[in-house]
Amino acid sequence: MVNLVMNTFGVIFASTKLERKNTMAIIITDECINCGACEPECPNTAIYEGADDWRYKDGTSLTGKVVLTNGSEVDADEAQEPISDEIYYIVPDKCTECKGFHDEPQCAAVCPVDCCVPDDDHVETEEELLAKQRFMHPEE
Repeated sequence: MVNLVMNTFGVIFASTKLERKNTMAIIITDECINCGACEPECPNTAIYEGADDWRYKDGTSLTGKVVLTNGSEVDADEAQEPISDEIYYIVPDKCTECKGFHDEPQCAAVCPVDCCVPDDDHVETEEELLAKQRFMHPEE
């Protein structure tokens, strides 16, 4: 059975689930106009300009070898490949939907073309998002 569901951003989409109890990271869609309004708003520095490398340490307290909340080990100082070469992108491992900082995702709040939307490929509970926020910013 397919249901039409309106998410917290007012976007209607088809869903085969009756109810979504999880939240998720945000993704920037191809409708992005590369205005850059979203990048400075992200408290986790999870948003990067297309083709730019990213690091786990950017905008966080992470440094050196760390074990992420998903169990994988990474070097927080090491440059990572860009997720997109053409438009701004959000690193799912760093996105917390602004949980622990704001009441709503700030990228979506400032986007003039509403292209910052939930990423169905990265579903996490609110508790998981808050744990990720505390992991990246233990001093907050």
